[in-house]
Amino acid sequence: MNLADIETFLAIAGTKSITKTADTLYLSQPTVSHRLRMLEEELGFPLILRGKGQKTAELTPKGAAFVSVAERFAALWQETRSLAHSEDRGFLSIGCTDSLNIALMAGFYRQLQETGQPIDLGIHTHQSPELYGLLDRREIDIGFVYYHLHYNNILAERIYEERLYLAQSARPPVAKPRIHTGELDPSKELLLNWDEGFRLWHTQWFSGALRPRRQVDTILLLDRIWSDDSNWVVAPASVLRELARLRPLYISELQNPPPNRVCYKIKNRSESSAKQETIRLFETQLGAYLADSQPPLPVGEVWGGAAQDD
Repeated sequence: MNLADIETFLAIAGTKSITKTADTLYLSQPTVSHRLRMLEEELGFPLILRGKGQKTAELTPKGAAFVSVAERFAALWQETRSLAHSEDRGFLSIGCTDSLNIALMAGFYRQLQETGQPIDLGIHTHQSPELYGLLDRREIDIGFVYYHLHYNNILAERIYEERLYLAQSARPPVAKPRIHTGELDPSKELLLNWDEGFRLWHTQWFSGALRPRRQVDTILLLDRIWSDDSNWVVAPASVLRELARLRPLYISELQNPPPNRVCYKIKNRSESSAKQETIRLFETQLGAYLADSQPPLPVGEVWGGAAQDD
């Protein structure tokens, strides 16, 4: 397959228009149509619907299914070109959950860049179940997840564990360093389901209570919807360190805490020798980064945000 034909198809899939694709790629419309026909002839099936009065370039069912294949082809071509022009640098495609990417791994990515390690990264954010599938299909090289699934061709290693704490606003309704969940108003919770252990714990202690009015799936959204001083959240230490950069928090330990959150590194059992060396260097640097102990959270006081300047 020709990269130019692939890129033209992906542009058509995005714009739903031959005309807009031509404008976007600075090509003539006949050139765009020719590239599309060449790709369809090579594949042996039509990619867009053609009919009288058809005003938009709608994909056929096979065309829609081919989008993900075309995206992988383009990504692999880019990786190949990177290898050709940077033989002394390795490339890894990394997959993480949102909270891990933002709260923990972002600092490690910066460190890799600042120390000049010869590794280029493609960083992706997905849910844990998706990451196993991406790794199994070799669309990523390493994944970081919060539970262990058994795949014959995937190795899983426990690499990180952290406690969860209660965080309230700078004017907390319950200003105590140690709090039982029974003292909290369940309707004021901002809920983000961190892992299966947390979900089971949450069901145990809040199953009969009023459900939380706000459930989110990213750290950024957690901060954006926190508008009430009576709101509270139970979250891992790394997440609270990140959240404290955005707003002041009152941190408490829980008398009936959830289980620690455990992070697993997952990777394929077999890789090329070149990829193995890049992965080994990445793992060595990550191990050193995780070994640097983080200071404990300041329990029983307001911390972070504007409070840091006081």
